[in-house]
Amino acid sequence: MKKMLFAFLPVMAIATLLLKPASDPLPIGAPIPKAEIKMKDISGAEVSFKDAQKKNGLLVMFSCNTCPVVKRYQSRSNEVCKYAMEKEIGVILLNPNEAYRDNGDSYDDMKDYGKKNNYSWYYVMDNNSVMADAFGANRTPELFLFNKEGKLVYHGAIDDNSNGPDQVTRKHAIIAIDEMIAGKDISMKETRSVGCSIKRRS
Repeated sequence: MKKMLFAFLPVMAIATLLLKPASDPLPIGAPIPKAEIKMKDISGAEVSFKDAQKKNGLLVMFSCNTCPVVKRYQSRSNEVCKYAMEKEIGVILLNPNEAYRDNGDSYDDMKDYGKKNNYSWYYVMDNNSVMADAFGANRTPELFLFNKEGKLVYHGAIDDNSNGPDQVTRKHAIIAIDEMIAGKDISMKETRSVGCSIKRRS
């Protein structure tokens, strides 16, 4: 019995490591991680967070092509991205699904998805989920809003209902953008992202 228990322990340890998030989520007030590292956009250009940032800040969204929740949120994702750009906040979406590159989240798939959904902002490949690890991101979609100083002011969901836009009672990201632009303290700095787990390679 003891031999079986000791044999089982390494298996449990490995399973725990695989299930454990890559790191703790980026804390409110933290600067943009790896701000100058270039990533390949669907336009073919190499861009960094610093390149994407505009005078009033930066909206970073971890997303993909394959998650049903991302697809359900697509119209609302577009809404918040357009809203941010109107407020002179840069927008960059990252696809961190490294384990799904051959299953709908390849670079070519990203180009097709961006075109289909009329993306007019950056959509870049997060190779080896490096940025997802740096941010402590674990879901798609998952948002990080930075102010003009490059400090994190909001992290979490687009709104309070993943089922559909007609059931939303609070637009978390848009409210956070409005409060940030007005120079107010963000009333709800963190919310729970609901979506698909990021498909990291183990």
